[in-house]
Order: sequence, then C-alpha cells, then structure tokens
Amino acid sequence: MRFVWQFLTVMAVYALGGVAVSAVRDDDWLTLVLGVTVAAAAMPVYAWVVRRTEHRAAEDVARERAVARTVRGVLVGGAMFAAVVVNLSTAGYYDIHGLGSVTGALGLLGFMVAVATIEEIVYRGVLFRIVEEHLGTYTAMLLTGLVFGLSHLLNENATLWGALAIVIEAGFMLAAAYAATRSLWFTIGVHFGWNFAAAGVFSTEVSGNGANEGLLDTSTAGPELLTGGSFGPEGSVYAVGFGALLTLVFLWLAHRRGTIVPFGARRAARRDAATTLPR
Repeated sequence: MRFVWQFLTVMAVYALGGVAVSAVRDDDWLTLVLGVTVAAAAMPVYAWVVRRTEHRAAEDVARERAVARTVRGVLVGGAMFAAVVVNLSTAGYYDIHGLGSVTGALGLLGFMVAVATIEEIVYRGVLFRIVEEHLGTYTAMLLTGLVFGLSHLLNENATLWGALAIVIEAGFMLAAAYAATRSLWFTIGVHFGWNFAAAGVFSTEVSGNGANEGLLDTSTAGPELLTGGSFGPEGSVYAVGFGALLTLVFLWLAHRRGTIVPFGARRAARRDAATTLPR
C-alpha cells in the first residue's frame, strides 16, 4: 500500500503540475515562475508521503548537501549533452548561426526544472526505489528503465528507436546514478542538465517534442542514426554511447560504495530476522 499511496500522490503532482506548466508555455516568464514553483512544491510532497507511509525521513531528498549534489548533477548532464553536440558539430551535422532567445531559454529553464524534478520523483524516487527493495538493483534498473523510455512513445514525433535510446541513455543511466548516490538531488540535476542543455542552450528537439528556441540559433541535419532526426539528438548513437558509458561508471561507483541491492535481499533479510526470533 505504501507504493500505491506514494505513486498516486506523486502522480497527482505530476498531472497537476504538467497541466499548469503546459497551459502557460506561450509565456516564457510565467513558464519560468510556475515551473520553478512546481518543482519546489514537489519535493516536500514527496518527503511528506514517504514519511507518512514508511515512518521515516526521505533521506534521498535530505537538505544536507542538496545544492552541491544538484549542481554536480547539472554539470554531469550538461557535459554529457555537450559531448553529443561536439561530435555532431565535428561531423558537420550541427551548425550555430548566432544567438537565439534569452527569454525563450528562461522559459525552457522553468519547464525543464519542473519536468526533471517530477519525473525523477516518480521514476527513481518511487518506482525504482521500491522495485529495487524487492527485486534488486539490476532488475529494477531494467524494468523502470524500460517503462521510462517507452513512455516517451507518447510524444509528438516519437519513434521506437528514440524510445529505446532513452531506455539506455536515460532510464538505465539515471537509475544507476541513483543507485550510486542515493540522492534524488543528483539525478534531478543530471536530468535537468541534459534537458536544459538540449533545449535551452543548444536549441535542439527533445524526445520528439519539436524544436526549441534557446540561447543559440542552430540547425541540425544529417543521417538520422547520428542526429536522431525529428526525435532529436537523444536518438543519436552518440547519445546512446555516452549514456551507456556513464551507466557503467555509475554502476562501478555503486559497487565500490556497496550500494547495489542484490536480488532477493529483502526475502533474505526477513528470513534472517525470523531465525533470530525467540521460540
């Protein structure tokens, strides 16, 4: 039941926040203010429902080092997308024509911070974390990564390849990042850094949702396998390669820190607890 209550609560925030932010997308300043507000409101709601259903503090959104972890995540996500753009530009498939729109970038900042915060709470804070308790880290990463990636098939210019690319470069990578850090602040930072770099800085399509007017006036053209086509650079083999590499790095870090949950660990813990009970 804790899963049900947590899922329903965060999905309510997801739905209300998404509707509210989408309703003002034509006004960049309103999108900025409302997006930041939705993100700021979502965190205490998640912390509250975890405390109510699990009778403990939500340690993955603890305030201690929250800013540092978020900034570190933003740098990782931004650098990852920048690496994709550098490869596309070097190959001649991405061109910068000049400056774009500062206000457009600010509106995208608000929109992307809301998206990153709510999606990380839903997919990593609730789905991955609870599935992991029962099935272990790797099974949870596989299942929630698939759900996260395939949910992007609902987007306007979605493709099956693009959704599968998201499974690897985002679904698996963000789950591995959470497993390594046990911090939603960090995964929100990575998610936001990637999305904002794509839309707000480099003005590319994001997950098949159409072109964006960010800080730079740009164009992308070339083989779909390399550029991602109408789905955007997230459908590029460059993005898949960098995402897979970062997934391995985070999994290595999780093993080193001892934060990998093995399959059947919960049942084993219950069995060990039962054997210690007085008879």
